[in-house]
Amino acid sequence: MSAAEAGRVVKEILIDLGKCTGCRACEMACSAFHARPRYGSVNPARSRIRVVTDEVNDEYVPVRAGNLTRAECDGRHFYRLEGKRYSECSFCRAACPSRDFFIEPDSGLPLKCDMCEDEPPLAEPLCVTVCEAQCLVYRERRIEAGQEALPADEAAERGVLALVSRHSLAEVIAALDRVARRP
Repeated sequence: MSAAEAGRVVKEILIDLGKCTGCRACEMACSAFHARPRYGSVNPARSRIRVVTDEVNDEYVPVRAGNLTRAECDGRHFYRLEGKRYSECSFCRAACPSRDFFIEPDSGLPLKCDMCEDEPPLAEPLCVTVCEAQCLVYRERRIEAGQEALPADEAAERGVLALVSRHSLAEVIAALDRVARRP
């Protein structure tokens, strides 16, 4: 059986917001792991995971670094989860111009979580290993070939429905009209 027929393994770090205490051990471990020389220094600004905190409201949101985005979004909505209020920015994994998260302080290059890939490989990412509250949980799951994605039409429909529920149908249509007119 070829690798394509067997599918692939997806590595995930699941986050239980209700368990996070805001200790930031994950940030320290990540920054030490990625230091040169390895474990030679601790600088949370170089961490690929950040704990967004609002101590007044007892809110702690661990966020792993994702892709770079060059444009600042307009995501300033708020969500209420388990009785706590979170801003949309709290969940954003992007390195973006509106905040200094996930930007390497010396070079200005974007940072992205690499799941602590190393030789020899670690059993799990270091942030998960040091999380005493067990807020972070590492999981690998196999996606069988042909099961990976939704059919294109169903994925597109879900995306449009998500946009309409967040904005309005009129705003989505107006945005599509603007995009269609671009050269």
